[in-house]
Amino acid sequence: MANPLADCVSSLRSSNHLLASSISILDSGVNDFPRLIKVLQTTRHFELLPTSALQTAQADLLASITPEIESLLSRVEAYLDCLARREQALIARYELLEGRLSMSGEDGEAMRRNVCGPGRKSMAADGEGGREALRLKQMRAKKERLAYAVERLALQAQQRERQLRMSVAAQ
Repeated sequence: MANPLADCVSSLRSSNHLLASSISILDSGVNDFPRLIKVLQTTRHFELLPTSALQTAQADLLASITPEIESLLSRVEAYLDCLARREQALIARYELLEGRLSMSGEDGEAMRRNVCGPGRKSMAADGEGGREALRLKQMRAKKERLAYAVERLALQAQQRERQLRMSVAAQ
């Protein structure tokens, strides 16, 4: 009878040893739990969105920004056109004034030659020549003014054509 009990004791000891081994394995696994919790814990650094939601947000943003951008661009274009017209007007005015100065310089020299020239005519002839020179000078000035006005009108017509083309192209 001692023999069957010895087998039972031996089996109990091996079970006890197996249980102790399992407890030590579980203990090492449980002791590492806080670290495993940190490692396995998911942190969302980036939120993933569906493509449709992203496209909707982009379309909304584009719809809200587009009118402002178009408004600013039209204001800039209008201002640049105004500056271009002003530049053209200043260039035309410069050329006109330069022409007037050069003509008045030539006319002044011609009149001085007539008045102070060596073969002086009678007073009546000088008066008549002076009036004629003055009339000629006035006619030249009028011609310059009209040429300037024609050039300015041509530039305005070109500008309006450009604006019309731009508005048609924008539509």
